[in-house]
Amino acid sequence: MIGYLQGQVIAKHKNAITLLCGQVGYDVHLTTPVLESLENGQDKAFFIYTKVREDDLSLFGFEKQSELDFFKLVLSVNGVGPKTALEILSSDIEKVKNAIMQENAAFLSKVPGIGKKTAERIILDLKSKVQPESYQELALQQDQDLEEVIAALMGLGYQRNEVYRVLKASPTELTTTEEKVTFFLRNI
Repeated sequence: MIGYLQGQVIAKHKNAITLLCGQVGYDVHLTTPVLESLENGQDKAFFIYTKVREDDLSLFGFEKQSELDFFKLVLSVNGVGPKTALEILSSDIEKVKNAIMQENAAFLSKVPGIGKKTAERIILDLKSKVQPESYQELALQQDQDLEEVIAALMGLGYQRNEVYRVLKASPTELTTTEEKVTFFLRNI
């Protein structure tokens, strides 16, 4: 499988580019914002998702490994193919993740190729698997008690992302596990 390509943009198409790597040109499908930012002759590198079928070999490119990982996660949803997943990633990824966590099917339905049922399926399948960057930063900034708080609240039936969302707004003077759990329960 092709996992990474680096080369020169030699042509732009409707939703892809041709990337010259050595003596070989690869057609690479890109998100709309990335495609619009590129110019012919520009050197560029992409992490690649390779889709292989008996009648098709398609390459999908991403500037960051995290974008590729999210693309693969979206592809894991039944009924979502690579072109639809690429349309989803053409939106701000953080907004998409927040929409999933907040169960905002209307936001996801605005993406071309996604209806209400598909949006609901995406939310159902990915809600427990998605964490916006801001929540990951919170985990790094908090002290060791955070994992105890999460474990305690998950034991009560709350979702990890729900705990992060509420604790993100917690005052910094809360230091003990008990104080953080109390804050969460009062602000849920």
